[in-house]
Amino acid sequence: MPVGGEVPDAVRWAFDPARLTQARHLAGVTKKALAEAIGVTAAAVGQYEVGASRPRPDLIPLLARELDVPPEFFVAGRPHGRLDTSTAHFRSLRSTRAYQRAKAIAYTEQAWELVNALEKRVDLPPVDLPGVDTDDPQAAARTVRAHWGLGGGPVTHLVRRLEAHGVVVLTPPRDPDADSVDAFSTTRLTRPIVVLTRNRADDVHRHRFTAAHELGHLVLHHESAVPGDPAREREADAFAAEFLTPRDSILPALPKRVDLKHLADLRRTWGVSVHSLVYRCRELGLISDSAAGRAYQRLHALADTPGFAPEPVDTFPGELPSLLAKAYELACAHGLDLAELATELSWHPARVRELLGVRAGRPVLTLVE
Repeated sequence: MPVGGEVPDAVRWAFDPARLTQARHLAGVTKKALAEAIGVTAAAVGQYEVGASRPRPDLIPLLARELDVPPEFFVAGRPHGRLDTSTAHFRSLRSTRAYQRAKAIAYTEQAWELVNALEKRVDLPPVDLPGVDTDDPQAAARTVRAHWGLGGGPVTHLVRRLEAHGVVVLTPPRDPDADSVDAFSTTRLTRPIVVLTRNRADDVHRHRFTAAHELGHLVLHHESAVPGDPAREREADAFAAEFLTPRDSILPALPKRVDLKHLADLRRTWGVSVHSLVYRCRELGLISDSAAGRAYQRLHALADTPGFAPEPVDTFPGELPSLLAKAYELACAHGLDLAELATELSWHPARVRELLGVRAGRPVLTLVE
């Protein structure tokens, strides 16, 4: 890129409207708010985003400042994994607003760009999701377990296993602006991507069930996404239950009447919540709906009690993603550095670290004699 005062003019002539939209969605800013911040009309911002006109050179630094990106971010020509909200599986549309979904989609697009940059330098695990020829979610779950050689026992290190089979898993930093976004996934890019948030509950058991739920979407609904569709969400839940607690294995271990102590022991063994085990008992016909209802009431009263309380995700091995951070470390060992990667992506270095899940380097203490 040119330097000095030539940069804004050069950016203007190479301006990519889609990058402005992406940056605005990432910032969670409306067209109106952005327009007011840079001194133009909302209609003008809309024209920039559809490519009907380009922002003046003097507006480029203002856009970059307000959206927290380098001016070069708006330049066309870089790989751009384009998605829209119709191409991702969101758990519920009623609990998320349109701008929150747009922000999540923009985050996923950037994650793909990072993956794409790393794959130029490092061979990531090949995508290994078996094809299924059934609409039965339980049968699909058994197919995946067999294909991955999991046997009939508990699935340990679930997120690490997803990564080992070529799925990119991300856990974004907590974002109060997207606290209703639970999880989502897509197969519309060169790699399947699953995003697991901890905004709503930092609980390893919910986290694992959600990861298995999104795996169900990837396997069952890879050809199309219908965000928030209740039938597909139920199918993904059924897949997750069978994947984590296979009927033939869990049924002999489940009590024939509600026994919360026994279920708490099973929680530790199988890595699923007591709540989901109660549901499994009801689903498999071991207890009645009314008995399950009473159990849920008791669980609510025990919600903060050890053995029943949520347990943080980062205290369990293999349940936080590490694929991208390890790929970055390997690339750095062969000559890559953060500044080079940030320049290639046209991001601030802090943004690269955020998506990698890598903290900034510690300051170095120097002792002077």
